[in-house]
Amino acid sequence: MHADTDVLLAIDVQNDFCPGGRLAVPGGDEVVPLINRLAHNFRHVVLTQDWHPAGHLSFASSHPGKEPFTRIEMPYGPQTLWPDHCIQSSEGAAFHARLDIPRAELIVRKGFRREIDSYSAFFENDHRTPTGLGGYLRERGFTKVVCAGLAFDYCVRYSAEDAKALGFETEVIAAACRSIDLGGSVGATHKSFAERGIALS
Repeated sequence: MHADTDVLLAIDVQNDFCPGGRLAVPGGDEVVPLINRLAHNFRHVVLTQDWHPAGHLSFASSHPGKEPFTRIEMPYGPQTLWPDHCIQSSEGAAFHARLDIPRAELIVRKGFRREIDSYSAFFENDHRTPTGLGGYLRERGFTKVVCAGLAFDYCVRYSAEDAKALGFETEVIAAACRSIDLGGSVGATHKSFAERGIALS
């Protein structure tokens, strides 16, 4: 059992990121039993949930003539355009049916502002607007954040980077993640973790 100051951050284990979903991560459902086992070794678990309104500006469908997986410039910086996914209250936004984390203490919903995307559990994609998770973890006395989930090279990556930047000891369980690997994003994630001192196990 992990220490009382450790928290597992289980990221976006949702139907739309699993096979058959609107933005399926290859092998995404394979993380479910792994995260379930991990969670039973933590006293404290936080879940994140992508939670977009219809017509979110990160959707390619909101930009006529643009295809999914192309990049555009938004007021907060570059943005990859995605297929419509994880729309609020939809089946795609629901957690995977086999996710079994009885000790989850908090669900952080992100990406609910129509005009800005949110990969990280800690900040919107402007890297300034906080979700409140950092303050919550500090108030609870946590010192280490362990990340797992979907996808390794996007929401897991940016959550881990922000956890580290906020002063938490940070570890990513690679076996309990799966990747999109868009334009070299997996290699960039490994490089980022090495540079920042984020443990990868």
